[in-house]
Amino acid sequence: MKNNIIKELKLRKLIEKISDEKKIKKILNNKNNNIYCGFDPNNDSLHIGHLIPLITLKRFLNLGYKPIILIGSFTSIIGDPSFRYKKRKKYNENKIKTFSKKIIKQIKNIISNKIKILQNIKWFENMKIKFFLKKIGKIFIINNMLNKKSIKKRNIKKYHGITFTELSYPILQSYDFLYLFKKENVKIQIGGSDQWGNIISGINLIKKKLKKKSFGITLPLITKKNGKKLSKSENNNDNIIWLDPKKTTPYEFYQFWLNINDNKINEYFKQFTFLKIKKINDIIKNKNIKEKKEILAKKITEIVHGKKKIKNIIDTTKFFFKKKIKKITKKQFIKLFKNEIPKLSINNNIINLKEIIILLKIVKTKSQAHNLICNKTIKINNKKITNYKYNIKKKDKLFNTFTIIKKGKKNFFLIKWINN
Repeated sequence: MKNNIIKELKLRKLIEKISDEKKIKKILNNKNNNIYCGFDPNNDSLHIGHLIPLITLKRFLNLGYKPIILIGSFTSIIGDPSFRYKKRKKYNENKIKTFSKKIIKQIKNIISNKIKILQNIKWFENMKIKFFLKKIGKIFIINNMLNKKSIKKRNIKKYHGITFTELSYPILQSYDFLYLFKKENVKIQIGGSDQWGNIISGINLIKKKLKKKSFGITLPLITKKNGKKLSKSENNNDNIIWLDPKKTTPYEFYQFWLNINDNKINEYFKQFTFLKIKKINDIIKNKNIKEKKEILAKKITEIVHGKKKIKNIIDTTKFFFKKKIKKITKKQFIKLFKNEIPKLSINNNIINLKEIIILLKIVKTKSQAHNLICNKTIKINNKKITNYKYNIKKKDKLFNTFTIIKKGKKNFFLIKWINN
């Protein structure tokens, strides 16, 4: 059936803006017309803010399209200034290459090994400045660029304005679209809603250079409770839910989805899972909040970490939340420690609770650890600790080997004690 993909995306509330819906539908009737989305390798892992575009590309692939992913291995050296309050942290080229390899592997694991992935360093590293300025740069009017809402958010005295290097980012991204339009028959670019201005710049460049039409679709962003974009480039990276299991364990990833706001459940089912809309509506109608969250967490974790991880994650969750600690056997503790959960092996000589809290990366400083204990937030083997001078005792080491540290109601950490 024709045009199913746009209808599907609308039903799942995945379209924020679309440049020309009628013509995009016509373009998508021919599955040889390609679509692309770009990702800048600014870290060694993508995070949950990238999941919506990744899953959307997989929807296209599942319907027989051949989407392309572009890794901004060149543009990431510059950094997108859009909606940023300060300069993005810069990395050298070797670091960017390492990051690119890691996120390409992640993308293939989530979407498919069949997905075509290109890197824009291929066409930018040997580009002559004369060509860039004469053929591309002259098309962009600086006044128009500075007046964009996305740039104005950064171009404030308090945040030291914006550099020419950063201002060149949307020009380079526009050229990406032009290059892919000519070389890969890419007619549509998709991205987060914060990318609308950059996408339109690419559409305009193609129109001016080739006298041809191209199109754009933007997708919703995952936002924090304060409405700000969830971004790995913000100051506090500790709260980011990464897709790399070494940075955010599958257990922590699963727990994140169990703990989302109740009012987001229905929306996230449509946006993040491949369940049919009818099935989603049945779940929404017939399941209670807890059951809905468990199904949602399972489905999304399967997409990112695979089905094999789910059983271990669910077993671990049952132990921590439903089983009394005194009833957990040594054999079960050993099995739990092998699972990908928040855990740490600690030397027996380290006994100060504040020091242990820092080692577990629950907080960064002793004063923060002090406050957690004084606020009655920390438990050892389900026993609340209120003494900020508390030192681990022999009785706290179950089977003389394991201790469970709990922060608040939902955050568990398993310690395995080792000798020198």
